[in-house]
Amino acid sequence: MVVPVYCYLGLSAALFALGVIGVLIRRNVLVIMMCIEMMLNAVNVAFIGFADYFKAVDGQMFVFFVMTVAAAEVAVGLALIVAIFRNRGTVYVDELNILKW
Repeated sequence: MVVPVYCYLGLSAALFALGVIGVLIRRNVLVIMMCIEMMLNAVNVAFIGFADYFKAVDGQMFVFFVMTVAAAEVAVGLALIVAIFRNRGTVYVDELNILKW
């Protein structure tokens, strides 16, 4: 059974919209990072959908690179969050004012 490309794009749009809503509404840095990961996975679903539709490998290669960047982003971001939590004692965005003078 062949899945039409609009199903991939609909799922991708829904995941991306949920990720954007999560970034805008949530105040916990860990949840915000998970929502950013959800947005990256939405882009991956779109790449896979187009790769399936056009019968090309390029979309799958882009997914591999996006997953690599996402893994690096999680490693660096989590290290920063742990350092901020040790310094400030909180991970809520409203209470972090590190960049203020």
